[in-house]
Amino acid sequence: MNEADTCRIYVTPALQNAGWGDPHWRIAEQHYFTDGQIYLVGDGHKRRKGKKADYLLRYTESFPLATVEAKAEDLEPGAGLQQSKDYAQILGLVFAYSTNGHDIEEWDFTTNLQSSLTAFPTPQDLWQRLCAFKALDAARPRNPLLHPYCIKEGKSPRYYQEVAINRTIEAILNGKDRILINLATGTGKTLIAFQIAWKLWKSKWTVNGAERIPRILFLADRNVLRDQAYNTFEPFEKERDIISEGKAPTNRSVYFSIYQAMYSGIDGKRLFQKYPRDFFDMIVIDECHRSGFGTWNAILQHFDKAVQLGMTATPKRTENIDTYKYFGDPVFVYSLGQGIDDGFLATYKVHRSITNFTRDGVVIEDVVSQGAELEVPPETLVEDQYELLDFERKITMPDHIVRLCGHLNKLLHNYGRMEKGMVFCVNQEHALAVCTELNRLNSDLGLIPK
Repeated sequence: MNEADTCRIYVTPALQNAGWGDPHWRIAEQHYFTDGQIYLVGDGHKRRKGKKADYLLRYTESFPLATVEAKAEDLEPGAGLQQSKDYAQILGLVFAYSTNGHDIEEWDFTTNLQSSLTAFPTPQDLWQRLCAFKALDAARPRNPLLHPYCIKEGKSPRYYQEVAINRTIEAILNGKDRILINLATGTGKTLIAFQIAWKLWKSKWTVNGAERIPRILFLADRNVLRDQAYNTFEPFEKERDIISEGKAPTNRSVYFSIYQAMYSGIDGKRLFQKYPRDFFDMIVIDECHRSGFGTWNAILQHFDKAVQLGMTATPKRTENIDTYKYFGDPVFVYSLGQGIDDGFLATYKVHRSITNFTRDGVVIEDVVSQGAELEVPPETLVEDQYELLDFERKITMPDHIVRLCGHLNKLLHNYGRMEKGMVFCVNQEHALAVCTELNRLNSDLGLIPK
């Protein structure tokens, strides 16, 4: 029999006999878990085929356990095992199976051993083995790992979001109170935070030995990110509230604020000091590499009894090493390259634009002799020459920003001004200057006051 017949006549019935057929969602057949990489063809694009598991086995609708690859009847039962192992690792699973419809090969990542089987394990068997390996309580009532997702607009979490959600909750259940996830920009970190909060809140996550509905704070460094999170958490409805300057609400379950508001003064105290140290059970720190330290670290230290979940898109670097030291190594990483390979992020081609300054650097004597105005802050040592990596760090050139934004604006007109895009800047001051200029160049859209 070919592979399709093997699945229909042998594999699916064998899985059903092992308890995977009821409810129906326990078996996901021909399960695509990536969209397929986008590649460029001239000025257009096409997609490659996404990655597909023959079977994905779930313990609950929100918790997958194993992959199964089926091969034609005349092949060895282990012919698809490496493929199944690869898919299991991508999906964050520890059990992988391959079968030709008669015999079964199992790979168990908890022991790194291969076994020959005559029947598939039951869902309960795999759940017990997984919990034993990860030191989880298999009999835990209202387990947040197993609680259903909040499905909005019919969209379930993508596979990597599911891995991030489960890894984070597993860390919490194992008593870890400083947790870091690292995902590329545009991969849905806020949605991941929402699903984690939803599952913990709905399952009445046991906090410090007491079962209660947890209180959660989402902390950002800009109002736009705070408001975006507030909207993403919309299913919490009346359980949401915003902590703004001079306002310290206490009668909700989920709160949203920015560092600046939490650090503001009220009644002779900082606003965050109006809350008991144990008021919040979990704090989600958005873009934690940018704001969790320096002055704002006092806020995190005040709420040191809370589980603190840091989210960042920035890999470990010299300038953010404190972030990784504070939270520890990420429990999950999803890179820009992986997002492009999976087809969830668009690929790109480089349009290289070079000015005389980016090519040759800025020689202060030359630009001043040509009429440039030089403003030097007090106690600043002026260097003879500045290279590209110094721009907007050691030296700011407003006219250069205007010229670069003008060139970028032409490209936006060519490719569509309302298409999604990202502009990377050196720091917030640089980003504000770029944003102001691009808004000025596109004032005809009527999106902002002219």
